[in-house]
Parts: sequence; structure tokens; C-alpha cells
Amino acid sequence: MTQIRRLTQLCPIQTALLKEKVMLVDRSDNIIGAASKEDAHLMSNITKTGMLHRAFSLFLFNSKNELLMQRRSPQKITFPNLYTNTCCSHPLSTIPGERDFTSGAKNAAIRRVKDEMGITDISYDDIHFMTRIIYFGASGGTCGSDTTWGEHELDHVLIVKKDVEFVPNPNEVSETRYISRGELEGLLEDEEEFPVTPWFRIIARSMLTGWWDNIDMLQELSDDKIHEFSFPPLEEESKH
Repeated sequence: MTQIRRLTQLCPIQTALLKEKVMLVDRSDNIIGAASKEDAHLMSNITKTGMLHRAFSLFLFNSKNELLMQRRSPQKITFPNLYTNTCCSHPLSTIPGERDFTSGAKNAAIRRVKDEMGITDISYDDIHFMTRIIYFGASGGTCGSDTTWGEHELDHVLIVKKDVEFVPNPNEVSETRYISRGELEGLLEDEEEFPVTPWFRIIARSMLTGWWDNIDMLQELSDDKIHEFSFPPLEEESKH
């Protein structure tokens, strides 16, 4: 399938978003360049060069300590129809306030949680930076084979505890729900009824419950580490 053919199968709104520029980083989170979202998410680029880009994942809890989750819309390019945390996206290289390290991820989260979830009352100071992870995940996406699209991200994990109003953008989000701490494990086990994104599963299995159990002491639990979980199969390696 040609590149043009792939793009014509996407919805116009999501196609336009493919042109946005994300930041390419090394495994220490230093910016080494920029690429379109399309180029950064094509498996052919990820497996050829190990292309890695910066992202963020925002987890929003209410005053009942319930986590607001969303289901990604069918129009999403990567991982459509999967459940995930409140908002997941990218700082953009073309927005000066989003190029800085963690402050850039927080600014991007404020922008994107409004675009995706219609949430307008989150401020910079509401957001707690927790840690960073590197992960890889393959996705058939909206069109193409299982090897068309993928994620290879250095993900800044952010948490907010606040009661908010939200009106999800149907082009981004098809469903929302709050879940309790007690529901999490059962939902993760039910892959047929509650399929989740790879980054959510990684964070939920490795870190989330510890933060959740200490939601009012988040500053004490954050770290400056980069936790590496999964790696793309590079073409050169597969030849040996």
C-alpha cells in the first residue's frame, strides 16, 4: 500500500494533525531534531533508525480519587478504540513554550486536554511531573497492516488531582469513564471488554498503583529517571 493510499483512508482532521512537528530525542531526552507526526509514527522509520520522540501522558483524578479514562476514537491513527488515561499527546517543536523539558510537557498537556476532553480549568500548577518512560508499541491503526503505524516514545508522565467539567471531542474520544483503584486490576485482566493502550498498561502495572495509593504525596514520589520498558525491533538487528 502506498503512502498516498494510506493517508486517503484517514479522516481529514486526523490527516491534518499528521503535519504537526514533534521533537525527536535521544534516550537521555535531549532534543536532536524534529519530525512530522506521520514520520514519527511510521513503523518503517521506527524500525530503520530507532526514531524516538517526546510525548506526555496525563492522569487526572477527582476528589474521590477516581481516575478519568477515555476511549480513543475510531478515527485515531494509532491504537483506535483502546482505553487509556485522561490525555496522551505530544509537545510540539513549533510551540516555544513546549520545547522546554518538563515545563513543555505540562504546557502541551494543558493545550491538548482542552482539545481532546474540553477541559479548560487545569493550570500549570495543578500538574505534577512524576517520571519518564521509554516504550515501543506496534499498531495497525485506522488503516494499513499491523506494521504500518507504531509508537516509540519518551513519555513524560503527569498527574492532576482536581474536579473538572469535560466535554470530549468526538473526533478524539469516543467514551469516558471514571474508575476506582479497586476496579483497575479487573479491567486490566479483561482485554476483550477493556482493551488498553500499551503505555497505559505499562504505567498501570509498574507505577500507577503506588501513586494512586499516595495521591496526596505526589511530590515525594516523583523522580528524574528515565525508565526503559520496551524497544522496537531494528532492521539491522533482525538481519543477524
